[in-house]
Amino acid sequence: MFVDRVSIRVEAGNGGDGCLSFRREKYVPRGGPDGGDGGDGGSVLIRAQEGVDSLAALAQRTQWKADRGVHGQGSDRHGRNAEDLIILVPPGTVVIDASSKLVLKDLVRDGDQLCAARGGRGGKGNARFKSATNRAPREHTPGGEGELRNLVLELKLIADVGLAGKPNAGKSTLLSRISRARPQIANYPFTTKVPNLGIVQVDIDRSFVMADLPGLIEGAHSGAGLGHEFLRHIERTRVLVHLVEPAPMDGTDPIANYRAIRDELIQYRADLGERPEIIAVSKADLPVAADVREQLAAETGNDVLLISAVTGAGLNDLRRKIQQVLDQLPELVKS
Repeated sequence: MFVDRVSIRVEAGNGGDGCLSFRREKYVPRGGPDGGDGGDGGSVLIRAQEGVDSLAALAQRTQWKADRGVHGQGSDRHGRNAEDLIILVPPGTVVIDASSKLVLKDLVRDGDQLCAARGGRGGKGNARFKSATNRAPREHTPGGEGELRNLVLELKLIADVGLAGKPNAGKSTLLSRISRARPQIANYPFTTKVPNLGIVQVDIDRSFVMADLPGLIEGAHSGAGLGHEFLRHIERTRVLVHLVEPAPMDGTDPIANYRAIRDELIQYRADLGERPEIIAVSKADLPVAADVREQLAAETGNDVLLISAVTGAGLNDLRRKIQQVLDQLPELVKS
């Protein structure tokens, strides 16, 4: 199950209490204070780790609490510090404070980490308060309270290439033909309801990650359809491959559809309109595909590819074109 947004409650452990104790042995007069300090409570850490590909585990467990520190004891025995509780998430996870809506940290790379809730400090035992003028102190302090926070975790997939286009434009079929990914494919819109990732091999030592994302409709930037579920993930892609269906099932104009998708991207985030884009007309085996390609080339002033995921026509050209663009770009696009 793919989950890309969860709400959780994290609570760090309280610190252990300091101990009030005096040394009492038969042959040791005036033994003095010997109360030990309490241990520190465990903190809650959120860490990005490669290999974790969803927030599904967190959807099943919404309460995360670290252990408290052990109380101090007599004979100057300090309490043990509690171990930190580590929550593993996929790289690309954004940690947001649910109350203030502020982004606490964007865990982009493997190993990025955030202390989401800090454990309470251990209390001081009465041995800490002894002095030349206070030889029998009875002061000792309780352990500090651990922090408590409500968080929202959002996953924004990190991929080299994002497939954009209207529903049923052929994105899933394309991904299944040029990678080993097996997304759901059917002859109706919105068969893709969650992102799918596939590794596309260009040659023996070069490859890139492609994401097939849910199709866009007009109004997606304001949440219509699967709008925000799609657009949240496309933010991280380095290159957009815009698939245009030459003969849409709903009878709409393919050129107008291209303009509508571009407009939705820009309204959601202006910099998406500046993201490198490769335009490809899908379903090249249809008679109208070549005409749509020429119209798009004239409209945009860019080269437009003609491909068919069914026959395989143009797929090698598409791979090479994507790799050429990627070679000229930085390694990662952050949100």
